[in-house]
Amino acid sequence: MTQRRTVLLAGLAVLATPAILRAQTVQSNTSSFRTQDWQDHFGSIGKGAIVADFTSRALHWWGPNGDYRLYPSSIPMSEELTKRGYTSITRKRVGPDWRPTADMKRRDPTLPDYVEPGPSNPLGTHAMYLSWPAYIIHGTHDTRKIGRPSSSGCVGLYNEHVEELFALAPVGTQVRLI
Repeated sequence: MTQRRTVLLAGLAVLATPAILRAQTVQSNTSSFRTQDWQDHFGSIGKGAIVADFTSRALHWWGPNGDYRLYPSSIPMSEELTKRGYTSITRKRVGPDWRPTADMKRRDPTLPDYVEPGPSNPLGTHAMYLSWPAYIIHGTHDTRKIGRPSSSGCVGLYNEHVEELFALAPVGTQVRLI
């Protein structure tokens, strides 16, 4: 009877091992998000505050009434495309169109001159333009880009997340890219 229990317990241990390994993998993935506090970045909450953290690939939003949201994001493809500092949302657009910058066209001459709103548009369904030219918080139809270095400097979100943020963050929301 004891030998049978030992064999049974050993078998259960073998079956449980992949689940234990999966749990460790998930735990290490979620720990890459670093907690941020708006007070560490801004003197007041104002109309709202956004911190896009390129290290943890996350965008944090705080509303004036204490609401908080955390969204996974894409980040710039390289350090030279990365701009850090303080800016703000200056305008917003549902169904944005897109024109690649001259620098983007230089890096990739195959880019089109213009993309109208729709499923092939790299800005997704919503865009929030920052006070820096050509820097945008926007959605993406290509969900593989989220969590990866895939942008030319912008902060990309899943379309459903940018739609939610678009409704929450008015023009004038302060933004910090770190």
